Formats: sequence, C-alpha cells, structure tokens
Amino acid sequence: MKEIYFMRHSEPIKPTNINNSDSLQIQNEKWGLTINGEKLAEKKSQNHELTNFNIVISSNYVRAIATAKYFTKDKVLIDENFAERKFGINSWDELPKDFCKRQYYDFNYKLPNGESINEVIEREYTSLTNILNNYNDKKILIVGHATALAALFNKWCEIDDTNGYTFKGKLFFDGKWNYCETFKLIFNDNNELIDIEKVK
Repeated sequence: MKEIYFMRHSEPIKPTNINNSDSLQIQNEKWGLTINGEKLAEKKSQNHELTNFNIVISSNYVRAIATAKYFTKDKVLIDENFAERKFGINSWDELPKDFCKRQYYDFNYKLPNGESINEVIEREYTSLTNILNNYNDKKILIVGHATALAALFNKWCEIDDTNGYTFKGKLFFDGKWNYCETFKLIFNDNNELIDIEKVK
C-alpha cells in the first residue's frame, strides 16, 4: 500500500499592487504567507503524523512552497501540475459573477485563456500517477490548493456543498477548506484509492 498526504497551503498574504507589471496569474503565484500563516504551518508540522516525510512536493506557488518547507529537512520538489486552477483573466473585474457556480456544475466550463475543472483534474492525476509509480514505500506530502485539490478528489469522492465529501459511503470532510487542511490517501499496488481520511 502507498500513502499520500495532501495539504492545502497556509494563510497567504494578499498584497495590494500600486505599480506592478506582472500578469494577474504571476501576481497570484507570488503571494507569500502572513505571519499567522507561518505560525500555523509550523504548528501543523509538529503533528506527529505529519513528520518524517521521505518526499515533500509543492505546487510552484510561493504560498505552497512556504508551507511545504516546514515538513522537510532538506528539499522541496516542485510540480506545477499541483498548482491552483487558472482563471485566465487579466483583471478580477473580468471574472463572471457566476464563474464558480458554472464550474461547479459544468467541469468543462472555462474562460478563453483559463482552465476547466476537468483539465485541472487531468494534470494533477497525471502527476499523482507518476508519483505512485516512482516512489514506492515512501511517505509523501503534496502541498497544493483548495480548488485544485477539491477537483482531484472528484476522481474518487462524492462532493456536495451541503453534505460534504464522501468516499465509499463514509463522510470524511465537511467541505470547509481551512488553511493547512490535510488528508491521508491510501492506495493499493494498482494505484486504486482504498481509503481517505482527514488528518486532525
């Protein structure tokens, strides 16, 4: 059996730009952690179950890398396939008011330069499969993002805004994504998910 831990990044700081030529996507990727976010990640790393990882992988976003550093003694591997869903906009004013609702009900819906939920699932699952195939008998942590991780969980789980996340009839998560929210997934040798639980 193979164990993979998935964690949402800690609390990010969201700067107000007064003179910044970066695209909105790059600005988003550069968000670091607040002081409280640093403290939360450090406290989470003291959870006995979340120690002694052989491999720590992060999305390429600064807030995810800044969270991941607390769970490794030497290095963080970067995999941009675990990045957040890309909106494909140049200004938040361009985001339709019903965008999130439409993506929730139609996994193929996206803006012209953005990603659909199905595309997010595909890129994450591709990387996850490679990890499961290449790192046998390793304790692995992957630090990513709420929307992207929720998308991936749709591969195996029933997700309902009201009733939360259910796997094989078992409710394991209420759907409220706190910072550093963490889940343990257990796969068999055929890379089939056999259990998922929230780490308290």
